[in-house]
Amino acid sequence: MTNFRRWAIALTVPAGALAICFYVLPILQVLALSVTEPSFGLGNYIALFQNAAIGRVVRTTLVVSAMTTVLTIVFSYIVAFALVQMRPGVRRFAMFLVMLPFWISVLVRAFSWITILRRNGVLNSALGEAGLISEPLELIYNQLGVIIGMVHYMMPFAILLLYANLTDIDGRIIQAARSLGARPFTIFWRVWLPLSMPGLAITTLFIVIFSFGFLVTPAILGAGRVLMIAEYISVQISGTLRWGVATALSTSMLLVVAGLVALAMRHPAFRSAFGGSQK
Repeated sequence: MTNFRRWAIALTVPAGALAICFYVLPILQVLALSVTEPSFGLGNYIALFQNAAIGRVVRTTLVVSAMTTVLTIVFSYIVAFALVQMRPGVRRFAMFLVMLPFWISVLVRAFSWITILRRNGVLNSALGEAGLISEPLELIYNQLGVIIGMVHYMMPFAILLLYANLTDIDGRIIQAARSLGARPFTIFWRVWLPLSMPGLAITTLFIVIFSFGFLVTPAILGAGRVLMIAEYISVQISGTLRWGVATALSTSMLLVVAGLVALAMRHPAFRSAFGGSQK
């Protein structure tokens, strides 16, 4: 072993120790609490399947996460595709607008949506003055409001991931398709979309996993009426002090996410996204 390799391994030891202390050990503690609180056994995990309230929370989380993923992918792909086609000067300004939400607190963004979507908010007032509606629309404190807030939060991440993938597509392939007489829709459907599948795959997985853990946005825009898993866990820990149920649900989420990642990595598009073989 060369001196460089010895130094490289030695430098990773502190980072590895920190990862164990601040990540692995807390996870092990959560796992231990899930089978020891309030008594030793698998009662907390059994309760996850028998408790009707937990079932409703899980279904709400799945529905909201699925809708958020689909809408975010569609809107973000449109924006990323448009960014690729823009002139450099316009693209820089558009990219600045995409990056701008990163500098705004999630709380500010959530309360801004309340101002826009509430019954006497900006959107309802504008629609009413235009004569398009006779009664205010219920756009907030329901699943629709939560989905809007979550899509808005996730889009900058998705746009950047998709844009990075689309810019890697060789422009000569597009030019070859045009020279062979392919129509714009055919070029998009037969060239752009297949070549962007690795980016779509990793972005979809990122959004799904991130959506499962949303807390602040659903809590504010849902106002307790749209209870998702992360908020339910928070209530169990800080409100009802049912640590066993909360840690069992947290452990189950961790296992589900790990299973999704392991399953996704079997697909060629995901392996290609990480630079692996597509065979």
